[in-house]
Amino acid sequence: MPSVTDHDSHRQAPALDDISKRIIAQLQQDGRRPYATIGKAVGLSEAAVRQRVQRLSDAGVIQIVAVSDPLQVGLFRQAMVAITVDGPLRPVSDALAAMDDITYVVECAGRYDVLCEAVCSDDEALLDLVSTRLRTLPGVRRAEIMMYLKLRKQTYQWSTR
Repeated sequence: MPSVTDHDSHRQAPALDDISKRIIAQLQQDGRRPYATIGKAVGLSEAAVRQRVQRLSDAGVIQIVAVSDPLQVGLFRQAMVAITVDGPLRPVSDALAAMDDITYVVECAGRYDVLCEAVCSDDEALLDLVSTRLRTLPGVRRAEIMMYLKLRKQTYQWSTR
């Protein structure tokens, strides 16, 4: 999986033309689709598609990664953790982002200050993560654990409008 990413909400998104958007859509359907096949679909040569994909990747617009099914790789307990923080959020979210069992961290507004996703081997590993590492972080006032019972949908195919 990709490493920790710090998204700046004030950063200007690069302008994407229609062809780049169509290339992204092709890769969202199949990240291993050959550049020649993508080229035929969008009206470019294989080399031109390769160059565009490289530019999109270098600019941080796209990442091409393998997404595994946690259950198939021995990670049988997943949970969303909603955290209330006393004081600054950044030290807590940075500490969470550094933990291997935490796969997603977002600072947010509303009822909770930080949301994160934990992916662990079993209930004992989740209990250890929550009780000895997460709840003991300086600034963590409260953590609500919502264990996943069944994954109904997970997609990475949002529109490139």
